[in-house]
Amino acid sequence: MQEALATSHNQFAYSVSEISNALKRVVEDNFGHVRVRGEISGWKVAASGHAYLKLKDDNAVIDAVCWKGVLGKMPFKPEDGIEVTCSGKLTTYPGRSNYQLVIDYMEPAGVGALMALLEKRKKQLAAEGLFDPARKQQLPFMPKVIGVVTSPTGAVIRDILHRLRDRFPVHVLVWPVLVQGDGAAAQIANAINGFNNMAGSVPPKPDLIIVARGGGSLEDLWAFNEEVVVRAAAASNIPLISAVGHETDTTLIDYASDVRAPTPTAAAEIAVPVREEWLATIMEEGRRHILGMTRYLQQRGDAVTGLARGLPQPAQVLEMAAQKLDDRAERLHAALPASLNIRAQQLQVASAKLQPRNLLTNLQRHVKDVASLNERAGRMMQRVVEDKNRKLESLTQVMQSLNPTRVLERGFALVRGADGRLITRAAALQQGDVTLVFADGEKKVKA
Repeated sequence: MQEALATSHNQFAYSVSEISNALKRVVEDNFGHVRVRGEISGWKVAASGHAYLKLKDDNAVIDAVCWKGVLGKMPFKPEDGIEVTCSGKLTTYPGRSNYQLVIDYMEPAGVGALMALLEKRKKQLAAEGLFDPARKQQLPFMPKVIGVVTSPTGAVIRDILHRLRDRFPVHVLVWPVLVQGDGAAAQIANAINGFNNMAGSVPPKPDLIIVARGGGSLEDLWAFNEEVVVRAAAASNIPLISAVGHETDTTLIDYASDVRAPTPTAAAEIAVPVREEWLATIMEEGRRHILGMTRYLQQRGDAVTGLARGLPQPAQVLEMAAQKLDDRAERLHAALPASLNIRAQQLQVASAKLQPRNLLTNLQRHVKDVASLNERAGRMMQRVVEDKNRKLESLTQVMQSLNPTRVLERGFALVRGADGRLITRAAALQQGDVTLVFADGEKKVKA
């Protein structure tokens, strides 16, 4: 037993760090670069920007980490439940005594994984109401400025500009963006938001936005399925047409846009009317308007002519008026002398009433009336004065009877205390000087 212990004690003893570093070298030397396929579980982005996750299948789980710089270049947004293929190297993490995969690239494991992610994201955004038809805006009939979000190179922008030029030339603003690959989704969303946030008149703010891209695989069109792009399209205050891919291609921006066009060329056709057709329509409407006004004026003229037939001739109206005028003039000429005679008679009667004898008689009569009224007024005034004197004497007698000095003359006296107050009760009388007030004076006494 002692020999076994001695043998054990003679073995080399590693420190924890030494054996951890040795294991790390073994793992990294043998698995310097690997590709691993599995399902994402426990996806978490730390405050530092690094992402931590687990890759699992039916029988095993591997810890994994994705540094911030690599995460920003991902062509899609990883989520739990998505099957992916990751490239990277295996290493160990001594702090937890486990091994992990350091990911330098990640992609969905086939079209099926992308379709599953697409369906999941579609349900999530639909539940938030971003695809609600009630939110969609009416496109302007004739926009003055159209903003186009697309790649500045390629056939798409040329097709749109050519189609707009053929149908109805308008001012076009192109916001160049990547339409696939790293950073494409952020550029597309920034372009939509940038058009909405434009201020001022130079350059003019668009009346309509077209987001366009040519056809491609699901992976090629994936930027238009990213949540940031869909939310930017749904939040746009400017009406937006999505024209991504060919007619059979459908992306999530198609559901959030106000109108989906099957192709970029079709988007240009939806955006503006055909100038020649519109001019022809205007000319036709103008012609119909002129014909209608002509018919209306002709009908009104016929109606006026018909009404004029029922009116008397102007000469007849004037003849009747002239006859009435002659009749009134003749009657006035005959009535004027008679009126003057009546006024002269009335003047004579009035003049007769103004003779001096009549005026003197009226004056004497009025003098007598004034003298009679004066005499009656004097008598009335004397009676009033006598009546007032009698009332005054009666009130004087009453006042004399109420005078307190008259009471004192009958032998009564007033008693005032030292403070000058009148004492009316025996209980209020206190010892000391009091003043007795008599009719002829006062006298202080001791109480």
